[in-house]
Amino acid sequence: MTARVEAGLVALFAASGAPASGVALACVGSLARRELGPRSDLDLVLLHDGRLSRAAGGLDALSERLWYPLWDARVKMDHAVRTPAECTAVAGQELSAGVGLLDLRVVAGDADLVSGARTALLGAWRTNARRRLPELLDALEERWSSAGDAAYLLEPDLKEARGGFRDMTMLRALAATWLTDRPHAGVEAPYGRLLDVRDALHVASGRPLDRLLAAEVDEVARMLGHSEPDDLRREVSLAARRVAHAVDLTARAARQAVPVRRVLGFARRERGPEYRVAGHGLIVSGPPGSQEVGLTSADVADDPLVGLRAGALAAREGLTLAPVTADNIGARVSPLPDPWPEPAREALLGMLSAGPALLAVWEALDLAGAITCWLPEWAGIRARPQHNPLHRHTVDRHSVQTVVEAHRHLTSVERPDLLLVAALLHDIGKLPGAGAAHPAVGAPIAREVADRMGMTAPDVAVVELLVREHLTLAELATRRDHADPRTQDALVAAVEGRGDVLELLRFLTAADARAAGPAAWSPWRASLINALADHVGGMLVDGRPAARPDLASMVDVGLARSVALDGRARVRVEARPGGVELLVAAPDRLGLFSDTAGLLAASGVAVRAAVLHTVDLDSGPVAVNTWRVDKERVVDVPDAAFLVQQLERLATGDRGALEPVRRRESRAHPEPAQVHVEAVGDASESASVLEVRTGDRSGLLWALGASLSAAGLSIRSAHVATLAGQAIDTFYVTEPDGRRPGPGRDREALDALAAAARAETEERVARD
Repeated sequence: MTARVEAGLVALFAASGAPASGVALACVGSLARRELGPRSDLDLVLLHDGRLSRAAGGLDALSERLWYPLWDARVKMDHAVRTPAECTAVAGQELSAGVGLLDLRVVAGDADLVSGARTALLGAWRTNARRRLPELLDALEERWSSAGDAAYLLEPDLKEARGGFRDMTMLRALAATWLTDRPHAGVEAPYGRLLDVRDALHVASGRPLDRLLAAEVDEVARMLGHSEPDDLRREVSLAARRVAHAVDLTARAARQAVPVRRVLGFARRERGPEYRVAGHGLIVSGPPGSQEVGLTSADVADDPLVGLRAGALAAREGLTLAPVTADNIGARVSPLPDPWPEPAREALLGMLSAGPALLAVWEALDLAGAITCWLPEWAGIRARPQHNPLHRHTVDRHSVQTVVEAHRHLTSVERPDLLLVAALLHDIGKLPGAGAAHPAVGAPIAREVADRMGMTAPDVAVVELLVREHLTLAELATRRDHADPRTQDALVAAVEGRGDVLELLRFLTAADARAAGPAAWSPWRASLINALADHVGGMLVDGRPAARPDLASMVDVGLARSVALDGRARVRVEARPGGVELLVAAPDRLGLFSDTAGLLAASGVAVRAAVLHTVDLDSGPVAVNTWRVDKERVVDVPDAAFLVQQLERLATGDRGALEPVRRRESRAHPEPAQVHVEAVGDASESASVLEVRTGDRSGLLWALGASLSAAGLSIRSAHVATLAGQAIDTFYVTEPDGRRPGPGRDREALDALAAAARAETEERVARD
């Protein structure tokens, strides 16, 4: 590709009538690096020594004779006309231009002119390297924060993201400063493979795409010889990790090479490198703030425990594992004895307990091949993508992040070692085809790993249980009625009646959700999970069920009683962490849920989560409902008195307040939405439990609630959540007299919910 393009440019330059000296056609960017893709732009520079006049027939005419044929041929390009001095001035003013011009290469014309310009650019770059290094590293961080990490994204930007093409350009720029060298071994091949993916992406899409879009993955995978699209994603992830790791090491070496810093305006030399023997063949060396863990000799790498010990030391003290040390460990690593000796297990736990410092150390050992040697099961989840919008990382990276998130809970449990091992292995069953069954798939794998680590039989059993049940608490807390005995019994059974295991599961659940990403963890979800864990924890005394928590411990019964005294609704609006919360209490009636949801939707307030309960009092049932909305300030929510007034009008049959949302729903979704509805048969003895999953919209809750009311069914409690734009709603429904509906009524209710989720109103059906 590059040779063919250059041949055309040489011919064009020759036909332009350019003088034999003092003018040259040069290139930068992918053409200069000989990495041109099928749809890449051309970055061209018409370089001149200043002697050619810009008058008619001079420089301007020459540039037109070069650019116009390319424009006519619809070639996408960036172009400039500059002298060498102008190139140096631009490079000094703009960092990105300075980095790009380091690749300046002659295409045709005066090669000496281009060579001189390149020499001047490199000289200026090296002269100003110490001053510009902070700016260069800041630009790296800013780009990474914006574009993300190519190793962990489902649709990575192969150019801008961490581990992508711009990082390789930065590697070359850092090396050009002469402050550091860049790694060659282990990075050229992965970078080349990323270029292959880019080329296939250009061909498959017919566009100059740099983002590996999900819609293009199948065809790109086929073109590159992969039978499964996820194999391509794993290859991209591993290649990007190599490039990103090389950038990290090179940037760190560059920082170490700039020892002068300013203190109160005066230059001061940092202290010289320090050297410390750490035992077991390990040393710590380097200047303060940039120290590395190394080996006393290469032969020490033959010790099967040295890799774990080096990782534990580096993570515990927040140090870097020296690149040559990681390479030596990887080259000589061997499987550990079965079972592991106690020092090996202690070293692993020491590394896992380090918190955020674990990430870089684990990645270095993983890239060296040590992790899969110690834990062969890790290969099954290594770089495996997750097709779930809640997750921001690949399976293996998410697992390590879960360990990091568990660090904050280590002092809250009696056995932090079990929490760490369970966090590491909780998704070990996310293998091809496992899907939602991955906890059951992973539990026996975790048992084998824990047993091989030399853990005692009771501890192995707890790790297996935690992996098998690691989703149970979150599912019960967010999708089930906490007051229902079946919900409480399910959680007691999941932890085998053990309060200590419940605490481990509570903190594993929190760490797992935090590691998944912001969409999976919120103050609301945390409150639900902690509330159910607290309630059920109160039932477990010395491993035996004690008093069962009642509804009074979960809702504001005092507020319900005040409603019962005068029959008037009460509304409280309060600011909570993560959003505004509305507490609505009113005499229970058919349609109260949908009316409240409709009022909020009509006011432009989106509901993110809700929990509804009914309190049975002597004077009649009172609904006490908590709504979490997407507003941050109380003033952005309708006034409490206004909501009370509207609820009372709706109770009398005045439906005017809901007209805006009714009209909106009648026009919603001309194409049916993806909808899943099901009845959960064993979730409650006293109510039918119905689940709905579909894309969220402003009037959805009103439509769902109204469909149940129209079917003559009462909502005893509801558990509403929105995750990654998907509504996950659970309704506990009864007949108006409190009886559990029969199977036929369940089917009727599910059909009504499905129609409502698809916005199939009577008006729309008639219109269609």
